[in-house]
Amino acid sequence: MEINTRTENGNIIAMVKSKDMLITDVQSALDLIATVGYEADSNRIILDKETICEDFFDLKTRLAGEILQKFINYHTKIAIVGDVTAYSSNSLRDFIYECNQGTDIFFVQSEDEAIHKLSSI
Repeated sequence: MEINTRTENGNIIAMVKSKDMLITDVQSALDLIATVGYEADSNRIILDKETICEDFFDLKTRLAGEILQKFINYHTKIAIVGDVTAYSSNSLRDFIYECNQGTDIFFVQSEDEAIHKLSSI
């Protein structure tokens, strides 16, 4: 895992890159939050969609809700970058829409869009 930071509008944004799966369960999400907080002194994370297990995007597993609740509990904002249009679930589309209306969790198409979202809140 590689963590690069960028400061925008006084906010340190951690851009996390990895070829490995980083979030597979609640504990791995907590580990990511702690690692980024310690190594980058940041509570704003940009993460590629490919580093999150597919079960996250199946709302029946409840994994997305459990994981994203940990980000909220630990006051960590996250932008997930990648194309989610391939998922046909209306529930998932509604979930993503609702997340994008808030100030803590974003599903975006590009890293630039992620930086904009995380730096303007």
